[in-house]
Parts: sequence; structure tokens; C-alpha cells
Amino acid sequence: MRVAVMTAGSRGDIAPYTGLAHGLAAAGHEVTVATHASFGPLVEAAGVGLCPLPVDPRAELESGRGRALHASSTGAGKALRLLAMARALVGDMAPPLAALARESDALVCSSSLAPLGHALGEGLGVPSLGAFLQPLHATREFGPPVLRGRSYGPWGNLLTGHLGNLALDRVFAETVRATLRDLPAAAPGASRAVRHRARERQRWPVLHGFSPAVVPRPRDWRPGLEVCGYWWPHDPPGARLPDRVEAFLAAGGPPVFVGLGSATVPDPEHTGATVVRALRAAGLRGVVQRGWAGLRAREADDVLAVEEVPHSLLFPRMAAVVHHCGAGTTAAGLRAGVPAVPVPVQFDAGFWASRLVALGVAPRAVPLRALTADRLAAALVAAVRDPSHARRARQVAARVRAEDGTGAVAAAVGALAERRR
Repeated sequence: MRVAVMTAGSRGDIAPYTGLAHGLAAAGHEVTVATHASFGPLVEAAGVGLCPLPVDPRAELESGRGRALHASSTGAGKALRLLAMARALVGDMAPPLAALARESDALVCSSSLAPLGHALGEGLGVPSLGAFLQPLHATREFGPPVLRGRSYGPWGNLLTGHLGNLALDRVFAETVRATLRDLPAAAPGASRAVRHRARERQRWPVLHGFSPAVVPRPRDWRPGLEVCGYWWPHDPPGARLPDRVEAFLAAGGPPVFVGLGSATVPDPEHTGATVVRALRAAGLRGVVQRGWAGLRAREADDVLAVEEVPHSLLFPRMAAVVHHCGAGTTAAGLRAGVPAVPVPVQFDAGFWASRLVALGVAPRAVPLRALTADRLAAALVAAVRDPSHARRARQVAARVRAEDGTGAVAAAVGALAERRR
């Protein structure tokens, strides 16, 4: 069966789908991943096809519009700015997604493209399912992750969850209408999809790529919303750490990893210097990843600066990981079984940070806006010196490694294939 996996966003929004796509291919499907052209090497290394999308997310975050995200001090403000960015960009991605959907037998859609992917499936009569990295459906149990997971009470959580999803639908509304109008007249469900998108999505199956040990399935979710375990990024056979990283690791005790992934910061030089001062105050060596934030750390015997390295190979050899709490990096840290120090920057990062603290894997969160060398050093000492965090990290790692999130999606895609026959 020809399966299209559709996802957009930063590297953390793409990497898990490379492992998922590789697993679907191993199950016998012909898989194409539709994502930004800049992530083509990640996709192609997984041995699947690429449908390039035109938007460059890193360039957008580094633009004036992207930098303006830091002007908002609240989760709601940042979310509104992000939705405005998405509305301006989604129209450019619609034509290649529609072309791919017409050539596919099943669609697997991330949350970032769900409204458009679902509508294309309905309009073309192609079965589809959602594959989400965050728990975006409304629940009484916690607030919307994009608003940092803050609780507004049971009914407030439910209301803000519904309002957040309505706002996402509005981002896509104009593009969806235009795309469905352009479908061939023979498309079996185009007119129905225009009229009943919201009602149809209320029954849409959605699988979630995180562990129930980290976020248990909310008890008030409808049937069809499942939590199945993580999808791990695909690491090509023979992948290894660079020689300079191996040499640094061999030169002393386990260091601390520090990286902010695809998050950006207002002053990379100041943030990098703060990180180095904190590491030295805590008496720890560090591996500092430049990332999209452009963290600047002057190398020395106790500090190594790196670009992209496989987290699956590096994290297990760390004393702790300091990260921005994107969904993908959070998953990689949990899989490695080492303590964490969350430095949430924006969007769902606060939600994942609170989960790490609740699990006992992290002592506390140090949000970027409150980041100082003293605060980070104190959190590092607590994470590394208190053995309870390492013990709990190993326990959670054993749980998440035993799950087969990719297998669950492969089974669901197989069920779509049976339904299509």
C-alpha cells in the first residue's frame, strides 16, 4: 500500500516520523514522507521517499516574524503569534500535499498538518489517521500543552482545549476550502468534506507517539484516541559519534549535555556564557550543542561544542541532559535513562517539563526567562548528585523502551488497508 506520512515543523517534529516511516516500510508499505525539503537527508536516510515541502522552518524562526515570538511573555501570546505564522505559510504547502494524497492509498498526518491532511483524505476518499506527538484533544485532566500545560481546573481545561483546536482549524480553514475546490470533480467526498470537516474529525482515529508511562491516556477522551508509545528517530546502521566527541568522553567522567534544539533565544552569546558558568560552578564537564539557538560556548578542556549529533548515541553517556523540552528531545532523554534539567522555552515545552519533574526524572525546571548561572548550577547539582533522579530515570527508560509505538501505527495502517479492499 502507498502510505503518505505528512509532517511539518522543526527537527523535533520531523525526526520521530523517520523511524515511523522506516517501520511502515519494513511492514511492506511503500512510504513517502511529505516534509520540508531541508529535512530531506533525514528522510532519505530512513530509506523512504521524500515529497519536499517549500517552507524552511529554520529560516522562518530566524526571520523578524519568528524572532517576535520572544516578545510574548505568555503561552497564549506565543501561541497566537505562531498561529499567525502558520496561517501565512500553510497555503504554500497545500499543492504538494494534495498531489501526494491523490497518489496514495492511506494518509498518516501529524498534528501540524492534521486539518489539511484529514480534509484531503475525506475529499479524495483516501483513508487516513492522525499520528500526534502531543495530547492536543481537549480533556479535563490538564490544560492545552501549547499553553504550557497549565491547569485551569477541569472545566477550564476542557474549554481551553476546545478553543485551542478551533483556533488551529481556523488557521487551515481558507487553505482547506481552496484546496478542496481544486480537487478533480470526480473526487468522491470533496463536497462532503467541505460541509462536514469538524463532524468527521470527531470520529477520526488518532494515535499518539508518547508513552502512557509519561502521559497516561486521559479518561475522558473519546474512543479512537490512543496512546501507543514513542516513535524513535531512525539511526542508519553504523551510525557513530564523531571522533572528537569520543575523545572528549574518554578524557573524563560523564559530562552534561546542554542543547536547546530548534528553539531560538534572544541572545545566543549571553545564554551560552551562562551555561558554561553554570557547568563550572557545578563542577561538571559539558557538551554544548549549538542548535538553532546558535548557543556559543568557547571550547576548553571541560567544554565541547558540537553541531547535530545522534541523541540516541550521545545521551546514554551523559550524567544529565539539559534541554528545551521539545517532544522529541524529551523522548530521547527518557529513553537514555539519565536525569534531566528542563529549560522550557515556549509552546508545549512547559507541559513536558512539568511531566519530567512529576516523574522524578528532573529536580525542577529552569525556564529560559529565569535562567541564570546560579539557578542552572543548583539544578544540575541536584540532578547529578541526588541518586533518586538517576534511579527514577532508569525505571522510566525501561518502560518506554519496552513499548512498540511504531508497531501500533503499523497495525492501524494495516487496518486501513483492509478497510480499503
